[in-house]
Amino acid sequence: MMTPVELTELLQNRFADLLESNVLALDEVTIEVSKSNLIEVANALQSEADLAFTQLIDLCGVDYSTYGLTEWATDDATDEGYSRGVDLTLPLQKTWDKPRFASVIHLLSMDHNVRLRVRTFVEEADLIIPSVVSIWNAANWYERESFDLFGILYDGHEDLRRLLTDYGFVGHPFRKDFPLIGNVEMRYDATEKRCIYEPVSIEPRINVPRVIRK
Repeated sequence: MMTPVELTELLQNRFADLLESNVLALDEVTIEVSKSNLIEVANALQSEADLAFTQLIDLCGVDYSTYGLTEWATDDATDEGYSRGVDLTLPLQKTWDKPRFASVIHLLSMDHNVRLRVRTFVEEADLIIPSVVSIWNAANWYERESFDLFGILYDGHEDLRRLLTDYGFVGHPFRKDFPLIGNVEMRYDATEKRCIYEPVSIEPRINVPRVIRK
């Protein structure tokens, strides 16, 4: 069995300048890899016996558009909620300076009983990242899901189509700027015997507390 500390040291020695960062936190190891180095690093992680990350557990997109941008002045929560609600008179605090989108791979090495998270950031203006399906075949539908929900394009994927939304869907529903109520609603019309799209008829929801606690 390999410990997270041993994995962190092994990754640093093996990949050196190929990694953007190598972080151990809460007994979990996360490395950041640029998209230009992703395939080289992924091949080594999967094929080299010292690493042997042969199982891809998950692959997902992440939208960091509002990460580190907050009108909250709190770091804790209780069973009654956050220590205070939103005060729109306060200036927004921004502490995040990395690209908006990322593709994240979760790996398991069964030989060494250790897990690894691989994160690759992509610029909003160039949402293209190499596909890892040729390395881990299980990434196939995960990459389709990430494309569908976040709009990240996986270069080299042989069948990159929407997976959870329908063919005529417009937009990517897991982006932070996509309205929770959506842009249209769908119903089946028995007379026309087809699905009909109409403007949404429900009111937008507010997802932050209205009460500012003292």
